[in-house]
Amino acid sequence: MFPAGAVGTALWAEAQGLGLFRLMGVPAWAAIPVAVVLLDLAIWAQHRVFHAVPVLWRLHRMHHADTGFDVTTGLRFHPVEIVLSMVIKIAVVVALGAPAVAVLVFEVLLNATSMFSHGNVRLPAWLDAALRRVIVTPDMHRVHHSAIREETNSNFGFCLSVWDRWFGTYRPEPALGQLGFTIGIDEFRDPGELRLDRLLTQPFRDEKRRAQPAE
Repeated sequence: MFPAGAVGTALWAEAQGLGLFRLMGVPAWAAIPVAVVLLDLAIWAQHRVFHAVPVLWRLHRMHHADTGFDVTTGLRFHPVEIVLSMVIKIAVVVALGAPAVAVLVFEVLLNATSMFSHGNVRLPAWLDAALRRVIVTPDMHRVHHSAIREETNSNFGFCLSVWDRWFGTYRPEPALGQLGFTIGIDEFRDPGELRLDRLLTQPFRDEKRRAQPAE
């Protein structure tokens, strides 16, 4: 429903003549690919902010509390975070005047690459190296789910890998290697903390736990 809402917002903004692309008279053939790229940058920036701001990290850490790493991790987000993410995305869509086609393409790419980058798969080294020049691979994103704070604060991308390279947050491998490092958050390893009710209330409980992954 939420991705459909983003596309609907783009159609509404188009009908109202809103957005930077329309003010600049950017043709659709150029606006569509540029909008897809800029939306991906916006999601990257949002992800980094959710790690840096303590109150937002409390929401986002539900995603990182998973002690495993597979395609289900890509769906594991707190409902409040999902709503906030959609509000941010809609604001970017309206501000850009992103074509509805671009928003639809972006939503498909975002969800597909999120499932791929969270996949519990090992690619041949040559294929991983080639792919991560453009998109985020499972080995690249797995580093982001490390229990080590410095590694958690790296590789924020979901789709394109270029943002982490450009903004200095790229980490090629975990310090202990792909098979040697620990996934998750140390403070949330008790199986009782991984029940659905505890995960949903986790951001709102005032406990002496790690508030954020950043120094």
